[in-house]
Amino acid sequence: MAALKYAGLDDTDSEDELPPGWEERSTKDGWVYYANHLDEKTQWEHPKTGKRKRIAGDLPYGWEQETDENGQTYFVDHLNKRTTYLDPRLAFTVEDQPAKTNTRQKYDGNTTAMDILQGCDLTGKVVVVTGANTGIGKIKGRQFITKCLT
Repeated sequence: MAALKYAGLDDTDSEDELPPGWEERSTKDGWVYYANHLDEKTQWEHPKTGKRKRIAGDLPYGWEQETDENGQTYFVDHLNKRTTYLDPRLAFTVEDQPAKTNTRQKYDGNTTAMDILQGCDLTGKVVVVTGANTGIGKIKGRQFITKCLT
């Protein structure tokens, strides 16, 4: 927020805007993490959106990455003759899209009820499906399975 005021811009309602006391940082290998200075903790997920980000691409033209005597990484802007501990690529991050697991399973005549219900919590529920081999029973049985697995 201070950076916005410094740049002459007003506060925004952007969902990517960090809450007060938070800072966006990056690791040497390009992963973005968030530092909460109020609780003195860090986390990988954005505090508002819950999304993970990573830095895409190389440093902009004229920039160089260096390490100081304490082992901290800093960045040198040779064009404007400035240094900063803030990675300039943070403005160009991309969302980390974890690979979606395929939750659809195919069942055949050898599939047991326990195979289908694996991972379903049926605590406090009663389900009775009769005649699930054909017709309405089969449809209702499949609807139950679909609801249970989603």
